[in-house]
Amino acid sequence: MGRPGWKDRLQIASALGIIFITLTSPVTQGAKILVIPVDGSHWINMKILVEELKLRGHNVTVLYYSSSSHMKENPDLYQSIVIQIEEKYDKFLSMIIERIVELSLKSLQNGGTIWDHMKLQKFMKHISYKVHKWNQAFGIAIFRNKSLLKELERANFDLVLTDPAFGTGPILAHYLKVPQVYNVRVQLNGEAHLLYAPSPPSHVPNLGTRLTDNMNFFQRTRNVIYNFFRLLFVEFVVYPIYNEICHQYLGPDTDIQTILMGADVLLIRIDFVFEFPRPTMPNIVYIGGFQCKPARPLAAEFEEFVQNSGKHGIIVMSVGTFIDSLSKQITMEIAEAFAQVPQKVIWKYDGEIPPNIGNNTLLTKWIPQNDLLGHPNTRVFICHGGINGIYEAIYHGVPVIGMPLIFDQFDNSVRLESRGAAKVLNVATMHSTDLLQALNEVVNGTFYRDNMKKLSALHRDQPESPMKRAIFWIEYVARHKGAGHLRSESYRLPWYTYYSVDVMVFLLSMFLMLTVLVVVALKKLCRMACRRKQKTE
Repeated sequence: MGRPGWKDRLQIASALGIIFITLTSPVTQGAKILVIPVDGSHWINMKILVEELKLRGHNVTVLYYSSSSHMKENPDLYQSIVIQIEEKYDKFLSMIIERIVELSLKSLQNGGTIWDHMKLQKFMKHISYKVHKWNQAFGIAIFRNKSLLKELERANFDLVLTDPAFGTGPILAHYLKVPQVYNVRVQLNGEAHLLYAPSPPSHVPNLGTRLTDNMNFFQRTRNVIYNFFRLLFVEFVVYPIYNEICHQYLGPDTDIQTILMGADVLLIRIDFVFEFPRPTMPNIVYIGGFQCKPARPLAAEFEEFVQNSGKHGIIVMSVGTFIDSLSKQITMEIAEAFAQVPQKVIWKYDGEIPPNIGNNTLLTKWIPQNDLLGHPNTRVFICHGGINGIYEAIYHGVPVIGMPLIFDQFDNSVRLESRGAAKVLNVATMHSTDLLQALNEVVNGTFYRDNMKKLSALHRDQPESPMKRAIFWIEYVARHKGAGHLRSESYRLPWYTYYSVDVMVFLLSMFLMLTVLVVVALKKLCRMACRRKQKTE
């Protein structure tokens, strides 16, 4: 038998290479993952992770409530466990969003007076309480269902993937004694980092303050005050809601803060090309922009419209998942501005058609946002400042005109504006001329476009994609049954130990004792010296 030819040797070498790679790569069998998401845009993020986990061969079960507005049964993607809830949460959510938008616009219209801001904050706190109470009812419904709990225990899940914006997922994971991975932007305590990493208010602005990391004295004072009231609200309003569940079903020594701080890995949906630099921890993984993908070909109706834009290109506008349309007055101002630009406009809109809409504007209830932003003809993205849309704009290098309305949209817009990649407008007081001027600056100038291209280059220049990083860490936790070695033990410390108050009191006491001893000794020495002097005289 002759020696193998070069083709045979190449095939043997290839086979050996494949075997070597297979043997040296970490083996992750299909993990059993329980997903407990939060509705709305949070679910849109979570679903993207679920789709990728499914492609990787993992077995995913999603637990949600019957009145969800976005989560539906999808047996091809995941198994569903639906908790029957009498109250219609989807209708309740749409009502409160409408009211929050109304109060926010009124505050913006009046120039953001202290009184209007206080009214808005009071309503937000009231709504926050109501929403957490609703989620408490969701949690209680789960724990009262003994057959469901036994079913979940028998399933032997490898980990729970949840969103800690509410406490139900973390509490159930703790009950099942299963490792926890958080897909998070905000949690019960506020911004995602606040429970897990040092957050000095001198340069880490709270979400809701609309501040940057470069604060003057008065801004730092405002940040500290805001932080204080946030802590009060969380400690005396939010935590007690979930501690009722903890104490009733997990034992009197268990509390929601300890459960939250016991998370194995946090997948935080930010990237530091957008977020301000800040202290972090080993179990915090940054996956900002993980949902972004290269643009796919557009459907025929959109492609034809985009191609007809010619050299002027298109403008894309969307105000997100929760808000379908704005007031008639604001809508007409926007429509009037759009009618005067040479670009074609694709506007995600589901309301009464404004009578002054131009022939260059396409109104549609749904848009392929990522694909439109990735189209070479797109010149600018007008949006509300939602985190998903902002990262898609960064990924594709499209400058932004921000029209923030509610929640973290103001802070997101401030962050992008501070990078020189967005121009932010007050939508409540905006006239068509203001929008026209902004469009002229962003579309025809180079400042915003160049800055956004720079952010895009920085965001894309990573050794791995944010999605690969997210999936790796989920599988890492599944392989190793947790990641406790990455978690700081600070969560076991009482607050006075964490902040070294006991040490400072001890050192201060020692200093005072030493000072007293020195003073007493000096007095005695002075007396002795005086006596000797008197004797010599």
